[in-house]
Amino acid sequence: MTVTIIQNHNDCIGCGACAAIAPNDWKLDGDKAILVDGDCNGEKVCSKTADDVGANQDAANACPVKCIIIEEA
Repeated sequence: MTVTIIQNHNDCIGCGACAAIAPNDWKLDGDKAILVDGDCNGEKVCSKTADDVGANQDAANACPVKCIIIEEA
């Protein structure tokens, strides 16, 4: 199943849960998490398409501010 991973970067508090759970798709940069290879618009909403939700659903569930959304593409 192809999914779109969306992050509201402005809401991120940089706890690092996503990077710990899905290190292939998330990394910490300063005080925020970054969606690796994500496209970010001017409003700091980042997204990318992936062929498998994998650990990203777990990362979204673990995010304390719920700034990660997984949608079916």
